[in-house]
Amino acid sequence: FSDLERVHVPFSASNAMMSQTSGTADHDAFAKFGSARYLSTFSLLASNYQQLHLHEDGSVDTESELGQSAVKVFLVSLAETAEALGLRSANRAYRANFTINYRALFPDESRNYKFDVLVASLEQHSEIWVNGDKFELDAETLTSAQTVAWWWTELCMSLSSWNSSDSQQVALAMKLVSLDTAWAAFEYSYISDLINIETRPRQLVLTAINEEQKLTNLETMYGHQAVSLIPEYIGTQRSLVQSISHLNSVANNLGKGRDDLSVEILWDAMKTMQIYDASEKKGCRSGLGPAMRNLCIDVTDSFLAMRRYLREVSTRLHHVDPQLCNNAGLVDRLVDWEKSWELYKIYVQDTNILTGICDFAESIRLAQIAVPDLNHLCKDCDAELFMVLPRILWLRGLAKPAAHLHVFRLLLPHRFTDTQESGNDALEQWLCDSDLRAFIEQFRSVNALLEDNKRVVRSSCSHSAWKVLIRSVVLGSESKTQEDMYSLLSASVREQTKQAVDKFMNRLEGWSIEIQRYSAKDWNQFISVVVAGLNSE
Repeated sequence: FSDLERVHVPFSASNAMMSQTSGTADHDAFAKFGSARYLSTFSLLASNYQQLHLHEDGSVDTESELGQSAVKVFLVSLAETAEALGLRSANRAYRANFTINYRALFPDESRNYKFDVLVASLEQHSEIWVNGDKFELDAETLTSAQTVAWWWTELCMSLSSWNSSDSQQVALAMKLVSLDTAWAAFEYSYISDLINIETRPRQLVLTAINEEQKLTNLETMYGHQAVSLIPEYIGTQRSLVQSISHLNSVANNLGKGRDDLSVEILWDAMKTMQIYDASEKKGCRSGLGPAMRNLCIDVTDSFLAMRRYLREVSTRLHHVDPQLCNNAGLVDRLVDWEKSWELYKIYVQDTNILTGICDFAESIRLAQIAVPDLNHLCKDCDAELFMVLPRILWLRGLAKPAAHLHVFRLLLPHRFTDTQESGNDALEQWLCDSDLRAFIEQFRSVNALLEDNKRVVRSSCSHSAWKVLIRSVVLGSESKTQEDMYSLLSASVREQTKQAVDKFMNRLEGWSIEIQRYSAKDWNQFISVVVAGLNSE
């Protein structure tokens, strides 16, 4: 990755531009090309030029697919013509110093005129953008590009007015040599610039490779158990995660490109997994324990996958595309790394969110007892389940606002004010907009209506207000079971209560749709964690 050393280019750009008027001696050296012996060679080149696609201003089309194909054919013809005429070729020994990728494009010192080199000389862009960073080409490169463009135009003008005269053959031969000289000077300078530019993004990968190698060496030296206590290992682990995070911000064009996922996530996941495993051995299980452990495993597995990738690519770094987002293997691993670490950060490290998720899972288990049909929906992951779950979440959140404030702020941030005081008393009152406030009041009114009617529990306490509502969200208010529950109410309040519950359920449906659709990605992440916990029991 060291910068290319500047090698001697025998014909400078300025000499190339002067060669047409360098005196009688040079002209005499080309005089032989004015004979009829070379007419067919020049005529064939002129004929190939006629196949090029031109714009209205006479410039050559290098943008369209047909135009590009014609130019590539013409460039091959250009080199073949120079070879057939025996014209001297510029020294291209500098190619031996190119990196392996460019040596594959330029395997020897033949002319080998590349279409991309021509386009670069004609467009003369002074800046190149790689991974969102701007790089400027060397001033010498831009000067050489102008020289190539000048001789290209001169050559095209000669071929567009070709008349096969002896003087025109001589002039054309001189222009072919001058173009070749200018081309070599530009090719050397331009490719050198590209190599230097490509070194920088690859350096990001190389830095991560070096950190990973340090970790591997320390693990080999101390063993996987003891090494975690070595300060050097801890520091190297942090450096590697920082390198991965930087790579993610540059290369992960399929995800968010986050650069704020720190090594503490890894350490916390490893600790959480150890605590869970120890509890399992003692026969203790928490509601969402298996799901949380799966998130921990995803964190460590994605980290190990990144390490494996870095080890693999260390032997073929030249294959890494400097536009890092073009490396599918790298991007795939970064997407998995970002997703798993982000999920853990949100749903495990944030204890407020974790509390809400655990309470939501508990409410689902209680609902399964109250409504056995829900068991089948959960077991089969039936499509109807994903219509029911947001309704249950709302019921639980409205009933226990302090436990679920942070969950709802995560899923519906636009409904809440920027600040919310801490403390259980403060959290019981959500600071939200007027629409959500009205919905909360409607829930409290319906809940109070059900609770106040003591006849609803005259036969059993199992027929609570919550059970009426949970049956409504799972089975619908028109189900026979629900009608049987309403029949327990006194006739004087039965219709009033049913209408109030039906009205609330209609409004609940709109809020359930909103919580799923406002940020579908966040909702899908949230519900996948919950369902994974339910299915792991």
